[in-house]
Amino acid sequence: MAPSQGIKQIAVNRKAHHDYFILEKLEAGIELFGTEVKSIRAGGVNLKDSYCSVKNGELIVYGLHISPYEKGNIFNRDPMRPKKLLLHKREIMRLLGKVKQEGLTIVPLQMYLKGSLVKVEIGLAKGKKLYDKRDDMARRDAGREMERTLKDKNFRT
Repeated sequence: MAPSQGIKQIAVNRKAHHDYFILEKLEAGIELFGTEVKSIRAGGVNLKDSYCSVKNGELIVYGLHISPYEKGNIFNRDPMRPKKLLLHKREIMRLLGKVKQEGLTIVPLQMYLKGSLVKVEIGLAKGKKLYDKRDDMARRDAGREMERTLKDKNFRT
């Protein structure tokens, strides 16, 4: 692929970072139909409640909502249909082993265009407990407060 081809981010799953510790990230292709690609390019994607599962040796993403393309008429597919992710067999088997042994889960983190191809970044994730979520929020609030204080202090001098 030529280096001039950029990456254009389409959708981000912010809820995944709130609910999970992301241990590992992978890039995967996704099997789509023409009207779905057009809808994705228009920004009609929602990753919020999506998750991945291995079924019959294939990695499938469930809950990924791709809005129907407005000009797609009869060629539009079901927006919530399960979509196949494209990875090598050994990568899928390695992920499946970690999911079964360590009790981890696979979640889509973001969707982006890499050149003309639609890619999905998936993450191997471990669920956060409620106290972990509260700790993250407190740390984020403290960081904001420090930035605000420094900004005020620099502004006054």
